[in-house]
Amino acid sequence: MTDLVLSTFIAFFVTIDPIGLGPMFAGLTAGMDAKLRRRTAIKGVTIGAGLLFGFAFVGELLLNSLGISTGAFRIAGGILLLLVAIEMVFARESGLRTATEDEKQEARHRADISVFPLAIPLIAGPGAMTSVVLLMGRTGGDLPGQMVVLGVLAGVLLATLVVLLFAGEVSKLLGVTGINVINRVLGILLTALACQFVIDGIIESGVLR
Repeated sequence: MTDLVLSTFIAFFVTIDPIGLGPMFAGLTAGMDAKLRRRTAIKGVTIGAGLLFGFAFVGELLLNSLGISTGAFRIAGGILLLLVAIEMVFARESGLRTATEDEKQEARHRADISVFPLAIPLIAGPGAMTSVVLLMGRTGGDLPGQMVVLGVLAGVLLATLVVLLFAGEVSKLLGVTGINVINRVLGILLTALACQFVIDGIIESGVLR
């Protein structure tokens, strides 16, 4: 159970990236007053949470309806998370874990950024959605295991909300270097987890026996 908690925490903390969201949110809401900024943070995290919890419950059903095996999804999801991990280790942005530059430019001219780009794709992005489906499937339908995954997800989302509410203070405390150091360490751990997802998918698909 401990390894499930740790792997789940790493996957969600890296793909949602509360620490990295802080400076980005501070920049996107620079012209807002404190009340509006707080309301935007709460609304964005709430919508993102709804999407991720929704994927947790219907993700596997959606895969089955599309005729996609869990083995194939594990392989594809592992590769996607590996790209996210590489992006973190080299401190690059590709749009997998953060908004693209075009999306950021569009967001600066929007009155409400809580849905886009905050909820999607910054909180409930491709990496986070993939992770929640993979981790729920990894429990094999075990209820305690599923509760662990959902509980850790809720904890990371709560941490995300706290960071957004204190975005300015977090950015000043850690600085760009501090944020990159944390991301690089977590990126290395996510690389190993992503490789494990690929290996599990290959075994499940029957390619290796």
